[in-house]
Amino acid sequence: MRRALVLVAACSAPAPRSNAAPDPDAASRAIFADIAAVLTHPRCVNCHPQDDLPRQGELHALHDPPVVRGPEDRGIAALRCVTCHQDANAQLARIPGAPDWRLAPREMAWLGKTPAEICAQLVDPARNGHRTLAQVEDHLAHDPLVGWGWAPGADRAPVPGTQVELGARFHAWIESGARCP
Repeated sequence: MRRALVLVAACSAPAPRSNAAPDPDAASRAIFADIAAVLTHPRCVNCHPQDDLPRQGELHALHDPPVVRGPEDRGIAALRCVTCHQDANAQLARIPGAPDWRLAPREMAWLGKTPAEICAQLVDPARNGHRTLAQVEDHLAHDPLVGWGWAPGADRAPVPGTQVELGARFHAWIESGARCP
């Protein structure tokens, strides 16, 4: 009987506390994991391809009708992105829209990349559009084209959270040291 009491007491004892300080790099990487859930969503990566072909849908199908990037990431002269993609979604035609519809520059390709690879791009001005992290934050938090991801139309799944939340997470990530996974 005494033995059973000792086992019960041992099982109910609190776990020993660690004297190790929290790892600030781990906290920063955890914040980026939340950001990556947005940046790797189809609404984002479909317009961040590595080639000249925009994608659409959850499975990243090639754009239909066929179009190409063009010299300024806005399509070719005969078929500019804004020919079909207006400043707002065309609900009846099922054509998405937002101001200044375009592809992201090639150096900002995310389709097929891991969160670590995307993070490395974001912190590298040569691969993020020559922006500071504060400028990237402003783009993510305020650009109406980015904001389209949360209002893609009735039959498209929006990216997780809100644009305001993404901006706040990105700001917190910068403040935490902007560590990559």
